[in-house]
Amino acid sequence: MLALGIIVTNYNTRDLLCACLRSVYASVPCEGGEDFTYEVCVVDNASSDGSADMVTAEFPAARLIANKENVGYPQGNNIGLRAFGFGDADGPTPSFVLLLNPDTEVPSDGLARMLRFMAEHPDAGVVGPKLLLPDGSLDKACRRGFPSPAVSFYRFTGLSHLFPRSRRFGRYNMTFLDPEQVAEVDSVVGAFMLVRAEAIQQAGLMDGQFFMYGEDLDWAYRIKAKGWKVYYNPEVTVLHVKRAASRHSPRAQIEFFRAMDLFYRKHYAAQTPRWLHGLIVGTIALRWRLEMLRQSVFPAGGG
Repeated sequence: MLALGIIVTNYNTRDLLCACLRSVYASVPCEGGEDFTYEVCVVDNASSDGSADMVTAEFPAARLIANKENVGYPQGNNIGLRAFGFGDADGPTPSFVLLLNPDTEVPSDGLARMLRFMAEHPDAGVVGPKLLLPDGSLDKACRRGFPSPAVSFYRFTGLSHLFPRSRRFGRYNMTFLDPEQVAEVDSVVGAFMLVRAEAIQQAGLMDGQFFMYGEDLDWAYRIKAKGWKVYYNPEVTVLHVKRAASRHSPRAQIEFFRAMDLFYRKHYAAQTPRWLHGLIVGTIALRWRLEMLRQSVFPAGGG
């Protein structure tokens, strides 16, 4: 029987978290799938909206880890991974781990069908589903290309928007792919990221240098470097409210540019010509500082 560990890292999304957990605990087997057991670990990043108390009261079967401060998304997930025996922790580990955002809702047989997909694709280290936004449109982040200097250039110059069907210009969100077809991709989004235990053991935990944004891309990059494949599986559709925790946080946009800089330096800087390297880091730094200036002139609540 397969064992699945589910990690939900939460920050001030109590009501969405409740709906997410209800959908998880309503999970059922699927035809042709293996039997599986699952355990849910909620890592709460010092929420002030009563999220932790809600989990204790409404979902006593869930393992709750209540942090005293907001340690960020990758560190929160790493806490959950260690709770399931990965990293420097001791103890048995589940066959698979699912990173699941609290602003998602899974169909009743969604977990079973995704696990069946992994059983049918032994080369898969990671798989993600088709994510739909509340208005029914596709969350384009559910299948992504790595933001290499070229891919990022096409994105920020608008070429990816002008030529979404182009395999060259549309690689950022892989908009040239049929959204109804299974495809091998560079990465899926951490909102729903099902990962094989062996891939985690080989690639290691998430990189805690990231705070939010980029950590899922980085993890997929490192997992693929170990020889595993990453798949997009639209046979399962998951609701994703998206940016439920980050949209009210001034820190979020700043972290986006910091994540861009970190990902580039980790994976592309060494192979980039010096003149282009200077242009890339200078452009990111400029956008980063302009965002900080904008926020200082037009401050907003949250954080």
